Amino acid sequence: MRDAIGVVLPGVGHFGACMAALRAARLDELAVDAAASGRPFLGVCIGMQMLFEGSDEAPGVEGLGILPGRVTRLPASVKLPQIGWNTIDPVPGSALVAGLPDPAWLYFVHSYAPETDDALVAAWCEHGRRFPAAVERDNVWATQFHPEKSGAVGMRLLSNFVTRCGAPVQAS
Repeated sequence: MRDAIGVVLPGVGHFGACMAALRAARLDELAVDAAASGRPFLGVCIGMQMLFEGSDEAPGVEGLGILPGRVTRLPASVKLPQIGWNTIDPVPGSALVAGLPDPAWLYFVHSYAPETDDALVAAWCEHGRRFPAAVERDNVWATQFHPEKSGAVGMRLLSNFVTRCGAPVQAS
């Protein structure tokens, strides 16, 4: 990971179990170092959530603390987990979501979402409450949705990340 031109931190499952697995493999410090190095870094789903300070899904378990904020449960007034397609509201000027269509439909699977500084938000989403669907701070980008399951729109977002890494994008 130290020589990678970009780093992707994926994740599916429970916040506490994912943090425990990351720490057991000694990848937590590498992830923090990679994010601090300035190289492009992309967190996906739980990979996004682990970037924050902690999560209500696993009280007492610390996140990586790369981004300020906490992950909280979506309201019980909506079906949880949110599984399926939803639209995002991109923030103008975000490089992460640049070139996505309006509306952009993306695929979500989650019951928790971050609460953070609005200045970090690259795109918003609604499901029981308004939450950051994507965040962006310098070289650290992250999505609550799964771009790899989101068809052409997700591929466009991943293309933005690959371009940020300085690698040529190959057309399929």
